[in-house]
Amino acid sequence: MDVLLQIDGRDLRNNDDDSPMRIPSGCCLCRPRKLNGSSFPSMNSASRNESRKTNTTSSKSDDFMPTPPSPPSLNRSGHLNSRNASHRSNNPIMYSNSSGMLKPPPIEKKLECTLEDLCYGCKKKIMITRDVLTDTGGIVQEEEMLTINVQPGWKKGTKIKFEGKGNERPGAYREDIIFIISEKRHQLFRRDGDDLELSVEIPLVKALTGCTILVPLLDGEHMNLKLDNIIHPGYEKIIPDQGMPISREPGKRGNLKIKFLVEFPTHLTHDQRSEVVRILHDS
Repeated sequence: MDVLLQIDGRDLRNNDDDSPMRIPSGCCLCRPRKLNGSSFPSMNSASRNESRKTNTTSSKSDDFMPTPPSPPSLNRSGHLNSRNASHRSNNPIMYSNSSGMLKPPPIEKKLECTLEDLCYGCKKKIMITRDVLTDTGGIVQEEEMLTINVQPGWKKGTKIKFEGKGNERPGAYREDIIFIISEKRHQLFRRDGDDLELSVEIPLVKALTGCTILVPLLDGEHMNLKLDNIIHPGYEKIIPDQGMPISREPGKRGNLKIKFLVEFPTHLTHDQRSEVVRILHDS
């Protein structure tokens, strides 16, 4: 089976610029630390044969939601040479039922989503091409556009099942297709359950004396955060309701956890060292 992924969703952040953030006057300089990015191969487009049909199917998915199965055709025969390049379940066993029809293992495909996709939801369209049997035992190609409505709060590993949308074999039901959500690495944020984590670098002098910083949010906006406490290495600040949506609790969101990395100076003069010793000794 050939699969072509077409995305029709929102990506509210797509910034490949590695330059530091500009901070308005009145705010101290802090740099959100960028995480190492990673790339994922996109699915190749399906080859089109001369005999094909086009349909459209939309999924209604949660953690695992099947679509209605297609009725089997009992009068088809012949040998099927499947050209399916998709990943199948590790269990090769085909099960039969009282009708004598075999149930093949499902095809599993990864569906890559950004943090923005999983936070705000989006629609993804996947074009599939499968082999089907004719009444005379021949094989024809059939196309169908599958639609997946990604819901806010979905996590990595969420499964969306389309029953009977795979290749057809003699004496067997059509294969099921299962899409498994995978999460694309974000430049700034890391997901931890329903929470988001952000690492911010702050100069030592600001960590000791306090300041106001601009904190980036997942939607591309920024918020002012005033720091009055002394910021030590490993210090963490919790911003409520700025994490990921909680899918089973509509209207609720997790937290944004800001972890501070204190920047120490790389060089001090003798007088500066003496002054630091005096200040810290008297504190």
